[in-house]
Amino acid sequence: MAFFGRHGVFPAERELGGHFTVDVELDVDLSRAVASDRLQDTVDYTRAYTLVREVVEGEQCHLLETVASRIAERLLELERVQRARVRVRKRPPLPGEFRAFGVEVTRER
Repeated sequence: MAFFGRHGVFPAERELGGHFTVDVELDVDLSRAVASDRLQDTVDYTRAYTLVREVVEGEQCHLLETVASRIAERLLELERVQRARVRVRKRPPLPGEFRAFGVEVTRER
C-alpha cells in the first residue's frame, strides 16, 4: 500500500510530507471462510486498508516505529486477526544514495 503522510523528526518531513509504503501480513484462522466462501467469515481487506490509511494520513508521528505500531494495533481491532506484522518504509529528504528506510513490527492478541 502507498500513502502520503507527514511523519518524521525533521521539520521538512512534517511540513512537506512524503510517500510511505506499508506491507501488512495478518495471521487469521481462515478455515471458516474457506468452507463458507463468505466475506463475513474472513477479514474484510477494504476495512484493513482503510485502517492503515487512517494511521498514515492521520496524526503525525516522529518515528516510523510509532506509525508501524499504531497500524498493527488498529489491525488487531479486526475481529479475526490474531497477529499483525507491519512494515513501513519512507524515503526522507536526505542527501545520499538509498532506496528507503523502514521498520517492521509484530503485534498479537
